[in-house]
Amino acid sequence: MTVKFLHKCKCILLSGLILFLLLGLQQVSAQKEVIYKTADTVSLTMDIYYPDNLVEGQHYPVLVFFFGGGWVMGHKSKFKPHAEYFSERGIISVLVDYRVRSRHKTTPFEALEDAKSAIRFLRSNAEKFHVDPDRVIASGGSAGGHLAAATATVDQYNDDRDDMRISPKPNALVLFNPVIDNGPGGYGYERIGEEYLCFSPLHNLRKGAPPTIMFLGTEDHLIPVETAQYYKKVMERIGSRCDLYLYEGQPHGFFNFKYREYYDKTITKAAEFLVSLGYITK
Repeated sequence: MTVKFLHKCKCILLSGLILFLLLGLQQVSAQKEVIYKTADTVSLTMDIYYPDNLVEGQHYPVLVFFFGGGWVMGHKSKFKPHAEYFSERGIISVLVDYRVRSRHKTTPFEALEDAKSAIRFLRSNAEKFHVDPDRVIASGGSAGGHLAAATATVDQYNDDRDDMRISPKPNALVLFNPVIDNGPGGYGYERIGEEYLCFSPLHNLRKGAPPTIMFLGTEDHLIPVETAQYYKKVMERIGSRCDLYLYEGQPHGFFNFKYREYYDKTITKAAEFLVSLGYITK
């Protein structure tokens, strides 16, 4: 009877251990919402999507998404389908909230500060979140594309509370009809003014800019095709890679999940780009 009792206890302990490990695995692999920054009374969050079967102690590339909305509106869930897709491909995917005018009465400059803070937060917590700090990809659409590109190109507009020893510059960019020109005639000039010289990605390209892939519809009413082509030309002049894909007849926002055909086309090209960089496997 004593032997049976001991055997039963061992079975219970073993079952409990298995359950504990499974729950632990689910906790690591599931989506997490974390606060990355507090600005005034506002807590800014990011949603982190982990690959399945995350290996403890291993570090993964991280793809950081910034939603569009003209720095006026928008929600971090906009890129949820993209985050889910890339997490399935083995990349930690992050949806970032940042301050916008409609909710926080802020300007585009605070939005850029927040974008930089988000990348710094991930790098400073690389061990905790299983992030490889040398394989950070910034991505976004429209004004969110501006934020992604600006984290890589613009030196100004940093939150004084950030640790400036940590770089906010990503190692690669995936840009969906991005706002890349804030100069006269470009998007947002009426709000940016003469600060475009230090805020506009196109006006701050320099040697060392990270490899970039860009998607644009030829009927985009906000981003001229010529602007994207010139951006690519300047990138190549300074020795940086810039893959530009134009989609005939497509308007602004054509890449979103609700336009499934072009969502599939653009996300496939984005994945191929990341494969070419060695960030994911085929």
